[in-house]
Amino acid sequence: MAPAPRRTREPNHRLGALLAASGRSRKGLAQRVNELSEQRGQPRAYTHTSVGNWVDKGMIPDAPAPELIAVALGERLGRPVTLTEIGMAGLPADPAAVGLDFPRDPGDAVRNAANFWSTVHRRDFIGGAFAVAAYTTPVTRWLVQPSAPLPGHRGSLQVGRADLVELWQAASEARSWDSKYGGGSWRSSSVADCLRHRASPLLVGTYPEKIGAELYCVTAELARVVGWAALDMGQHDAAQRHFIQALALARAAGDTEVGSHVMSTMALQAMLRGYPSEAIDMVQGGYERAKGSASPRVLAFAKMVEARAHGRSRDPRAASRALSEAEALLGRARPGDDPEWISYMSHTRLASDAVEVWRDLGNPRAAFTWNRHADAMPEGSFARSVGLRLTVLGTVHLQGGSLEEGVAMGHRAVDILARVQSTRARDYVRDYTTELRRWPKEPAVRDLLQRARTELAMAS
Repeated sequence: MAPAPRRTREPNHRLGALLAASGRSRKGLAQRVNELSEQRGQPRAYTHTSVGNWVDKGMIPDAPAPELIAVALGERLGRPVTLTEIGMAGLPADPAAVGLDFPRDPGDAVRNAANFWSTVHRRDFIGGAFAVAAYTTPVTRWLVQPSAPLPGHRGSLQVGRADLVELWQAASEARSWDSKYGGGSWRSSSVADCLRHRASPLLVGTYPEKIGAELYCVTAELARVVGWAALDMGQHDAAQRHFIQALALARAAGDTEVGSHVMSTMALQAMLRGYPSEAIDMVQGGYERAKGSASPRVLAFAKMVEARAHGRSRDPRAASRALSEAEALLGRARPGDDPEWISYMSHTRLASDAVEVWRDLGNPRAAFTWNRHADAMPEGSFARSVGLRLTVLGTVHLQGGSLEEGVAMGHRAVDILARVQSTRARDYVRDYTTELRRWPKEPAVRDLLQRARTELAMAS
Protein backbone atom coordinates (compact mmCIF):
# COMPACT_ATOMS: atom_id res chain seq x y z
CA MET A 1 0.00 0.00 0.00
CA ALA A 2 1.20 3.49 -0.78
CA PRO A 3 2.24 5.50 2.29
CA ALA A 4 -0.02 8.28 3.47
CA PRO A 5 0.83 11.55 1.69
CA ARG A 6 1.48 14.88 3.33
CA ARG A 7 -0.85 17.79 2.61
CA THR A 8 -0.29 21.26 1.32
CA ARG A 9 -2.96 23.96 1.24
CA GLU A 10 -3.77 24.30 -2.46
CA PRO A 11 -3.93 22.25 -5.65
CA ASN A 12 -0.58 21.59 -7.30
CA HIS A 13 -1.07 23.57 -10.50
CA ARG A 14 2.54 23.05 -11.58
CA LEU A 15 2.20 19.29 -11.50
CA GLY A 16 -1.15 19.45 -13.27
CA ALA A 17 0.21 21.60 -16.08
CA LEU A 18 3.30 19.44 -16.56
CA LEU A 19 1.22 16.26 -16.52
CA ALA A 20 -1.01 17.70 -19.26
CA ALA A 21 2.02 18.78 -21.31
CA SER A 22 3.54 15.32 -21.05
CA GLY A 23 0.48 13.58 -22.43
CA ARG A 24 0.51 11.00 -19.65
CA SER A 25 -2.80 10.04 -18.08
CA ARG A 26 -3.13 9.97 -14.33
CA LYS A 27 -3.33 6.20 -14.44
CA GLY A 28 -0.26 6.06 -16.69
CA LEU A 29 1.75 8.28 -14.35
CA ALA A 30 0.79 6.14 -11.34
CA GLN A 31 1.82 2.97 -13.18
CA ARG A 32 5.17 4.39 -14.24
CA VAL A 33 5.97 5.64 -10.72
CA ASN A 34 5.14 2.16 -9.41
CA GLU A 35 7.49 0.61 -11.98
CA LEU A 36 10.34 2.95 -11.03
CA SER A 37 9.70 2.28 -7.35
CA GLU A 38 9.85 -1.46 -7.98
CA GLN A 39 13.22 -1.05 -9.71
CA ARG A 40 14.56 0.63 -6.58
CA GLY A 41 13.36 -2.19 -4.38
CA GLN A 42 10.74 0.06 -2.78
CA PRO A 43 7.43 -1.19 -4.26
CA ARG A 44 4.45 1.15 -4.20
CA ALA A 45 0.80 0.80 -5.25
CA TYR A 46 -0.17 4.25 -6.47
CA THR A 47 -3.35 4.62 -8.55
CA HIS A 48 -5.03 7.34 -10.60
CA THR A 49 -6.67 8.39 -7.33
CA SER A 50 -3.24 8.94 -5.80
CA VAL A 51 -2.29 11.18 -8.71
CA GLY A 52 -5.58 13.03 -8.32
CA ASN A 53 -4.69 13.71 -4.70
CA TRP A 54 -1.27 15.05 -5.72
CA VAL A 55 -2.70 17.35 -8.40
CA ASP A 56 -6.11 18.41 -7.07
CA LYS A 57 -5.52 18.42 -3.33
CA GLY A 58 -1.84 19.31 -3.27
CA MET A 59 -0.90 16.14 -1.40
CA ILE A 60 2.79 15.22 -1.50
CA PRO A 61 3.85 11.55 -1.36
CA ASP A 62 6.81 10.38 0.67
CA ALA A 63 10.26 9.96 -0.87
CA PRO A 64 11.31 8.69 -3.29
CA ALA A 65 7.99 9.28 -5.11
CA PRO A 66 8.49 13.00 -5.89
CA GLU A 67 11.79 12.27 -7.61
CA LEU A 68 10.23 9.38 -9.54
CA ILE A 69 7.31 11.57 -10.63
CA ALA A 70 9.87 13.97 -12.09
CA VAL A 71 11.64 11.11 -13.86
CA ALA A 72 8.39 9.73 -15.29
CA LEU A 73 7.34 13.12 -16.64
CA GLY A 74 10.83 13.83 -17.97
CA GLU A 75 10.69 10.62 -19.99
CA ARG A 76 7.66 11.90 -21.87
CA LEU A 77 8.88 15.48 -22.21
CA GLY A 78 12.34 14.45 -23.43
CA ARG A 79 14.25 16.50 -20.86
CA PRO A 80 15.11 16.44 -17.15
CA VAL A 81 12.32 17.66 -14.88
CA THR A 82 13.12 19.17 -11.50
CA LEU A 83 11.21 18.92 -8.24
CA THR A 84 10.59 22.66 -8.45
CA GLU A 85 8.77 22.21 -11.76
CA ILE A 86 6.38 19.67 -10.25
CA GLY A 87 5.76 21.79 -7.18
CA MET A 88 7.56 19.47 -4.78
CA ALA A 89 10.85 21.30 -4.20
CA GLY A 90 12.26 21.64 -0.72
CA LEU A 91 11.19 18.17 0.34
CA PRO A 92 13.57 16.00 2.33
CA ALA A 93 15.20 13.66 -0.16
CA ASP A 94 15.64 9.97 0.48
CA PRO A 95 19.42 9.84 1.01
CA ALA A 96 19.44 6.06 1.00
CA ALA A 97 18.25 5.89 -2.61
CA VAL A 98 19.20 8.98 -4.63
CA GLY A 99 21.84 8.15 -7.21
CA LEU A 100 22.42 4.58 -6.02
CA ASP A 101 19.99 2.85 -8.35
CA PHE A 102 21.24 0.83 -11.33
CA PRO A 103 18.24 -0.15 -13.48
CA ARG A 104 18.49 -3.28 -15.58
CA ASP A 105 17.08 -1.38 -18.53
CA PRO A 106 19.83 0.88 -19.96
CA GLY A 107 17.27 3.40 -21.20
CA ASP A 108 15.96 3.83 -17.67
CA ALA A 109 19.55 4.14 -16.47
CA VAL A 110 20.27 7.04 -18.84
CA ARG A 111 17.08 8.85 -17.85
CA ASN A 112 17.79 8.33 -14.16
CA ALA A 113 21.34 9.62 -14.55
CA ALA A 114 20.14 12.73 -16.38
CA ASN A 115 17.59 13.42 -13.67
CA PHE A 116 20.12 12.79 -10.89
CA TRP A 117 22.64 15.27 -12.23
CA SER A 118 20.04 17.88 -13.10
CA THR A 119 18.64 17.97 -9.56
CA VAL A 120 21.47 16.99 -7.24
CA HIS A 121 24.77 18.63 -6.35
CA ARG A 122 27.61 16.82 -4.60
CA ARG A 123 27.33 19.21 -1.64
CA ASP A 124 23.91 17.70 -0.93
CA PHE A 125 25.70 14.63 0.40
CA ILE A 126 28.38 16.26 2.55
CA GLY A 127 28.51 14.34 5.79
CA GLY A 128 26.97 11.20 4.29
CA ALA A 129 28.57 7.81 4.78
CA PHE A 130 30.14 5.49 2.22
CA ALA A 131 28.39 2.10 2.05
CA VAL A 132 30.31 -0.62 0.25
CA ALA A 133 27.11 -2.70 0.08
CA ALA A 134 25.61 -0.05 -2.22
CA TYR A 135 28.01 -1.29 -4.92
CA THR A 136 26.59 -4.83 -4.84
CA THR A 137 23.75 -4.39 -7.33
CA PRO A 138 25.60 -2.10 -9.79
CA VAL A 139 28.67 -4.35 -9.86
CA THR A 140 26.62 -7.54 -10.20
CA ARG A 141 24.46 -6.18 -13.01
CA TRP A 142 27.45 -4.77 -14.87
CA LEU A 143 29.36 -8.05 -14.61
CA VAL A 144 26.32 -9.96 -15.90
CA GLN A 145 25.85 -7.57 -18.82
CA PRO A 146 28.68 -5.02 -19.19
CA SER A 147 27.50 -3.95 -22.64
CA ALA A 148 23.89 -2.99 -23.33
CA PRO A 149 24.09 -0.43 -26.17
CA LEU A 150 21.10 1.76 -26.88
CA PRO A 151 19.76 2.99 -30.22
CA GLY A 152 19.48 6.70 -30.91
CA HIS A 153 17.20 9.00 -28.96
CA ARG A 154 14.72 11.72 -29.83
CA GLY A 155 14.36 14.71 -27.53
CA SER A 156 14.39 18.47 -27.41
CA LEU A 157 18.08 19.27 -28.11
CA GLN A 158 20.07 18.28 -31.19
CA VAL A 159 23.38 16.72 -30.14
CA GLY A 160 26.34 16.90 -32.51
CA ARG A 161 30.07 16.30 -32.73
CA ALA A 162 30.89 19.77 -31.41
CA ASP A 163 29.05 18.99 -28.17
CA LEU A 164 31.12 15.85 -27.66
CA VAL A 165 34.39 17.68 -28.32
CA GLU A 166 33.43 20.27 -25.71
CA LEU A 167 32.67 17.62 -23.10
CA TRP A 168 35.89 15.66 -23.77
CA GLN A 169 37.86 18.89 -23.42
CA ALA A 170 36.12 19.67 -20.14
CA ALA A 171 36.98 16.21 -18.78
CA SER A 172 40.62 16.54 -19.84
CA GLU A 173 41.01 19.96 -18.26
CA ALA A 174 39.33 18.75 -15.07
CA ARG A 175 41.76 15.85 -14.70
CA SER A 176 44.69 18.23 -15.10
CA TRP A 177 43.30 20.80 -12.67
CA ASP A 178 42.44 18.14 -10.10
CA SER A 179 45.99 16.79 -10.16
CA LYS A 180 47.41 20.30 -9.71
CA TYR A 181 45.13 21.76 -7.09
CA GLY A 182 42.99 18.99 -5.62
CA GLY A 183 39.30 18.17 -5.63
CA GLY A 184 38.33 21.30 -3.70
CA SER A 185 39.46 23.78 -6.34
CA TRP A 186 36.97 26.00 -8.14
CA ARG A 187 37.75 24.21 -11.38
CA SER A 188 36.56 20.91 -9.94
CA SER A 189 33.29 22.60 -9.01
CA SER A 190 33.00 23.99 -12.52
CA VAL A 191 33.22 20.55 -14.12
CA ALA A 192 30.40 19.43 -11.82
CA ASP A 193 28.40 22.34 -13.23
CA CYS A 194 29.30 21.17 -16.74
CA LEU A 195 27.94 17.73 -15.92
CA ARG A 196 24.80 19.24 -14.51
CA HIS A 197 24.04 21.99 -17.02
CA ARG A 198 25.65 20.75 -20.26
CA ALA A 199 25.92 16.97 -20.29
CA SER A 200 22.69 16.15 -18.46
CA PRO A 201 20.37 18.00 -20.90
CA LEU A 202 22.18 16.40 -23.84
CA LEU A 203 21.41 12.91 -22.54
CA VAL A 204 17.71 13.50 -23.22
CA GLY A 205 18.35 15.25 -26.55
CA THR A 206 18.20 13.98 -30.13
CA TYR A 207 21.08 11.91 -31.47
CA PRO A 208 21.79 8.81 -33.59
CA GLU A 209 23.22 5.64 -32.07
CA LYS A 210 26.90 6.42 -32.76
CA ILE A 211 26.72 9.93 -31.27
CA GLY A 212 24.72 8.57 -28.36
CA ALA A 213 27.33 5.93 -27.52
CA GLU A 214 30.09 8.53 -27.40
CA LEU A 215 27.86 10.91 -25.43
CA TYR A 216 27.36 8.22 -22.80
CA CYS A 217 31.11 7.52 -22.70
CA VAL A 218 32.17 11.14 -22.26
CA THR A 219 29.46 11.76 -19.66
CA ALA A 220 30.63 8.65 -17.82
CA GLU A 221 34.17 10.06 -17.77
CA LEU A 222 32.92 13.45 -16.58
CA ALA A 223 31.02 11.70 -13.81
CA ARG A 224 34.08 9.66 -12.86
CA VAL A 225 36.18 12.84 -12.65
CA VAL A 226 33.53 14.64 -10.59
CA GLY A 227 33.27 11.59 -8.34
CA TRP A 228 37.04 11.49 -7.89
CA ALA A 229 37.10 15.18 -6.96
CA ALA A 230 34.40 14.50 -4.36
CA LEU A 231 36.40 11.54 -3.04
CA ASP A 232 39.49 13.74 -2.83
CA MET A 233 37.57 16.09 -0.55
CA GLY A 234 36.34 13.26 1.66
CA GLN A 235 32.81 13.32 0.22
CA HIS A 236 32.68 9.58 -0.35
CA ASP A 237 28.90 9.34 -0.34
CA ALA A 238 28.63 11.76 -3.26
CA ALA A 239 31.56 10.11 -5.07
CA GLN A 240 29.92 6.71 -4.83
CA ARG A 241 26.75 7.97 -6.49
CA HIS A 242 28.63 9.59 -9.36
CA PHE A 243 30.62 6.39 -9.94
CA ILE A 244 27.45 4.28 -10.06
CA GLN A 245 25.85 6.56 -12.63
CA ALA A 246 29.09 6.55 -14.65
CA LEU A 247 29.07 2.73 -14.71
CA ALA A 248 25.45 2.71 -15.87
CA LEU A 249 26.26 5.07 -18.75
CA ALA A 250 29.30 3.03 -19.81
CA ARG A 251 27.00 0.03 -20.02
CA ALA A 252 24.45 1.98 -22.07
CA ALA A 253 27.28 2.98 -24.43
CA GLY A 254 28.20 -0.66 -24.95
CA ASP A 255 31.78 0.23 -23.95
CA THR A 256 33.32 -2.40 -21.69
CA GLU A 257 36.64 -0.55 -21.64
CA VAL A 258 35.08 2.57 -20.11
CA GLY A 259 33.08 0.42 -17.71
CA SER A 260 36.19 -1.43 -16.55
CA HIS A 261 37.95 1.89 -15.90
CA VAL A 262 35.02 3.11 -13.80
CA MET A 263 34.91 -0.22 -11.96
CA SER A 264 38.62 0.06 -11.12
CA THR A 265 38.00 3.55 -9.73
CA MET A 266 35.13 2.22 -7.61
CA ALA A 267 37.40 -0.54 -6.32
CA LEU A 268 40.06 2.03 -5.44
CA GLN A 269 37.49 3.93 -3.41
CA ALA A 270 36.42 0.75 -1.61
CA MET A 271 40.07 0.02 -0.78
CA LEU A 272 40.64 3.55 0.53
CA ARG A 273 37.55 3.24 2.74
CA GLY A 274 38.87 0.08 4.37
CA TYR A 275 37.34 -2.69 2.22
CA PRO A 276 40.31 -4.25 0.40
CA SER A 277 38.70 -7.67 0.00
CA GLU A 278 35.65 -6.21 -1.74
CA ALA A 279 37.97 -4.03 -3.84
CA ILE A 280 39.88 -7.10 -5.04
CA ASP A 281 36.67 -8.82 -6.11
CA MET A 282 35.47 -5.72 -7.97
CA VAL A 283 38.65 -4.96 -9.84
CA GLN A 284 39.33 -8.58 -10.76
CA GLY A 285 35.80 -8.89 -12.13
CA GLY A 286 36.21 -5.72 -14.17
CA TYR A 287 39.56 -6.91 -15.51
CA GLU A 288 38.22 -10.30 -16.58
CA ARG A 289 35.28 -8.71 -18.37
CA ALA A 290 37.46 -6.21 -20.25
CA LYS A 291 40.68 -8.10 -20.97
CA GLY A 292 39.56 -9.06 -24.46
CA SER A 293 38.72 -5.51 -25.53
CA ALA A 294 40.38 -2.91 -23.28
CA SER A 295 43.71 -1.24 -24.03
CA PRO A 296 46.88 -2.22 -22.15
CA ARG A 297 46.90 0.95 -20.03
CA VAL A 298 43.30 0.45 -18.88
CA LEU A 299 44.10 -3.14 -17.89
CA ALA A 300 47.35 -2.03 -16.23
CA PHE A 301 45.38 0.45 -14.11
CA ALA A 302 43.11 -2.40 -12.98
CA LYS A 303 46.11 -4.54 -11.98
CA MET A 304 47.68 -1.59 -10.15
CA VAL A 305 44.49 -1.09 -8.14
CA GLU A 306 44.42 -4.81 -7.41
CA ALA A 307 48.01 -4.59 -6.12
CA ARG A 308 47.03 -1.67 -3.87
CA ALA A 309 44.19 -3.73 -2.41
CA HIS A 310 46.44 -6.76 -1.85
CA GLY A 311 48.84 -4.46 -0.02
CA ARG A 312 46.09 -3.37 2.34
CA SER A 313 45.14 -7.05 2.77
CA ARG A 314 48.72 -7.88 3.83
CA ASP A 315 49.27 -10.28 0.95
CA PRO A 316 52.76 -9.55 -0.45
CA ARG A 317 52.80 -12.43 -2.92
CA ALA A 318 49.52 -11.41 -4.58
CA ALA A 319 50.55 -7.75 -4.55
CA SER A 320 53.87 -8.52 -6.23
CA ARG A 321 52.17 -10.65 -8.88
CA ALA A 322 49.62 -7.90 -9.69
CA LEU A 323 52.39 -5.29 -9.95
CA SER A 324 54.34 -7.51 -12.34
CA GLU A 325 51.26 -7.97 -14.51
CA ALA A 326 50.65 -4.22 -14.56
CA GLU A 327 54.26 -3.62 -15.57
CA ALA A 328 54.02 -6.17 -18.38
CA LEU A 329 50.80 -4.59 -19.67
CA LEU A 330 52.41 -1.15 -19.74
CA GLY A 331 55.27 -2.67 -21.72
CA ARG A 332 52.75 -3.65 -24.39
CA ALA A 333 51.25 -0.17 -24.67
CA ARG A 334 51.98 1.69 -27.90
CA PRO A 335 51.44 5.37 -28.73
CA GLY A 336 47.98 5.95 -30.10
CA ASP A 337 46.56 2.63 -28.92
CA ASP A 338 45.05 3.96 -25.71
CA PRO A 339 42.25 6.47 -25.04
CA GLU A 340 43.40 9.94 -24.01
CA TRP A 341 41.62 9.63 -20.66
CA ILE A 342 43.99 6.88 -19.49
CA SER A 343 47.21 8.69 -20.45
CA TYR A 344 48.00 9.28 -16.77
CA MET A 345 48.64 5.54 -16.35
CA SER A 346 52.40 5.44 -16.92
CA HIS A 347 55.43 3.60 -15.55
CA THR A 348 55.97 6.51 -13.18
CA ARG A 349 52.41 6.24 -11.86
CA LEU A 350 52.81 2.49 -11.40
CA ALA A 351 56.13 2.89 -9.59
CA SER A 352 54.67 5.56 -7.29
CA ASP A 353 51.74 3.35 -6.35
CA ALA A 354 54.04 0.36 -5.92
CA VAL A 355 55.98 2.35 -3.31
CA GLU A 356 52.70 2.80 -1.47
CA VAL A 357 51.91 -0.92 -1.74
CA TRP A 358 55.21 -1.85 -0.12
CA ARG A 359 54.81 0.88 2.49
CA ASP A 360 51.51 -0.75 3.49
CA LEU A 361 53.29 -4.10 3.63
CA GLY A 362 56.10 -2.66 5.78
CA ASN A 363 58.84 -3.50 3.29
CA PRO A 364 61.07 -0.40 2.85
CA ARG A 365 63.61 -2.25 0.72
CA ALA A 366 61.05 -3.21 -1.93
CA ALA A 367 59.57 0.29 -1.76
CA PHE A 368 62.93 1.94 -2.46
CA THR A 369 63.56 -0.47 -5.34
CA TRP A 370 60.35 0.62 -7.03
CA ASN A 371 61.01 4.28 -6.27
CA ARG A 372 64.25 4.13 -8.27
CA HIS A 373 62.15 3.28 -11.34
CA ALA A 374 59.88 6.31 -10.93
CA ASP A 375 60.73 9.35 -13.00
CA ALA A 376 60.38 12.74 -11.38
CA MET A 377 56.95 14.29 -11.88
CA PRO A 378 56.80 18.03 -12.60
CA GLU A 379 55.46 19.70 -9.49
CA GLY A 380 53.70 22.37 -11.53
CA SER A 381 51.51 19.81 -13.29
CA PHE A 382 51.15 17.17 -10.57
CA ALA A 383 51.32 19.09 -7.29
CA ARG A 384 49.03 16.80 -5.34
CA SER A 385 50.56 13.62 -6.75
CA VAL A 386 54.09 14.82 -5.94
CA GLY A 387 53.03 15.81 -2.42
CA LEU A 388 51.36 12.46 -1.76
CA ARG A 389 54.39 10.62 -3.08
CA LEU A 390 56.65 12.56 -0.69
CA THR A 391 54.51 11.61 2.33
CA VAL A 392 54.67 7.95 1.30
CA LEU A 393 58.45 8.09 0.77
CA GLY A 394 58.85 9.89 4.07
CA THR A 395 56.95 7.12 5.82
CA VAL A 396 59.12 4.49 4.11
CA HIS A 397 62.27 6.25 5.33
CA LEU A 398 60.85 6.28 8.85
CA GLN A 399 59.96 2.60 8.62
CA GLY A 400 63.60 1.96 7.75
CA GLY A 401 64.72 3.97 10.79
CA SER A 402 66.04 6.96 8.80
CA LEU A 403 64.65 9.93 10.70
CA GLU A 404 66.63 12.68 8.95
CA GLU A 405 65.54 11.67 5.45
CA GLY A 406 61.99 11.06 6.64
CA VAL A 407 61.71 14.55 8.14
CA ALA A 408 63.18 16.14 5.02
CA MET A 409 60.53 14.43 2.90
CA GLY A 410 57.86 15.61 5.29
CA HIS A 411 58.89 19.26 4.99
CA ARG A 412 58.85 19.04 1.20
CA ALA A 413 55.40 17.46 1.30
CA VAL A 414 54.03 20.27 3.49
CA ASP A 415 55.57 22.86 1.15
CA ILE A 416 53.55 21.43 -1.74
CA LEU A 417 50.34 20.24 -0.10
CA ALA A 418 49.73 23.55 1.68
CA ARG A 419 48.73 24.86 -1.77
CA VAL A 420 46.40 21.96 -2.54
CA GLN A 421 42.75 21.71 -1.58
CA SER A 422 42.49 18.01 -0.77
CA THR A 423 41.18 16.21 2.29
CA ARG A 424 42.85 13.04 1.02
CA ALA A 425 46.22 14.81 0.99
CA ARG A 426 45.76 15.72 4.64
CA ASP A 427 44.90 12.11 5.39
CA TYR A 428 48.20 11.07 3.83
CA VAL A 429 50.07 13.62 5.93
CA ARG A 430 48.24 12.37 9.01
CA ASP A 431 49.38 8.79 8.29
CA TYR A 432 52.92 10.08 7.89
CA THR A 433 52.87 12.05 11.15
CA THR A 434 51.53 8.99 12.98
CA GLU A 435 54.72 7.17 12.00
CA LEU A 436 56.75 10.26 12.91
CA ARG A 437 55.51 10.17 16.51
CA ARG A 438 57.83 7.27 17.20
CA TRP A 439 60.36 10.04 17.95
CA PRO A 440 58.34 12.33 20.25
CA LYS A 441 61.35 13.97 21.91
CA GLU A 442 63.21 14.94 18.77
CA PRO A 443 63.13 18.73 18.17
CA ALA A 444 62.98 18.22 14.39
CA VAL A 445 59.93 16.03 14.81
CA ARG A 446 58.15 18.53 17.08
CA ASP A 447 58.89 21.34 14.63
CA LEU A 448 57.51 19.41 11.68
CA LEU A 449 54.38 18.35 13.57
CA GLN A 450 53.76 21.97 14.53
CA ARG A 451 54.26 23.09 10.96
CA ALA A 452 51.83 20.48 9.65
CA ARG A 453 49.21 21.55 12.19
CA THR A 454 49.63 25.20 11.28
CA GLU A 455 49.97 25.12 7.52
CA LEU A 456 47.61 22.25 6.77
CA ALA A 457 45.09 23.11 9.53
CA MET A 458 45.43 19.61 10.95
CA ALA A 459 44.44 18.58 14.43
CA SER A 460 47.18 17.23 16.65
